Amino acid sequence: MILNRTLAVFASLAILSLLIAGCSESTSDGHAHDDHDHGHDHSHDHGHDHGEEVPLPAATLGDMTVELAQGHGPLKAGAEGHLVVKLPYSDDGATVVRAWISGIDHTLSSVGQGVYAPSHDDYDVTAMAPDPLPEDAMWWIEIEKPDGTKMLGSTKPITK
Repeated sequence: MILNRTLAVFASLAILSLLIAGCSESTSDGHAHDDHDHGHDHSHDHGHDHGEEVPLPAATLGDMTVELAQGHGPLKAGAEGHLVVKLPYSDDGATVVRAWISGIDHTLSSVGQGVYAPSHDDYDVTAMAPDPLPEDAMWWIEIEKPDGTKMLGSTKPITK
């Protein structure tokens, strides 16, 4: 009887994994993508709709300049913000990208980790804006290179 239950559990898990695998498609680059659209001008295919993305001022992190764009419209207190981070080098997602929204003192911030989008070689980050939203709110971006080097920079978000 225990053997039958064990086999039933394994069979259920196998079916579940096939169902989950069927929800994404594999592209010629070998990466799995879901079939949702972000709504970018250069349409990513790895997540839900973030609405129109608006370019933000580039951020300087160490000796590099990082291109940024904000989705989900203007930041609102207590709401999720969306940031697209484009590194000046291609690393196939090996860099860890983190971002958060806060004032200069970094209080009440929630850190989001970037998800690499291989189709456009950039990272999508979502983070909750603090409530209340500080007057000096900034997008803070931390890049951790594969060698462990960390760099920090910031840019002014769209708030209105």
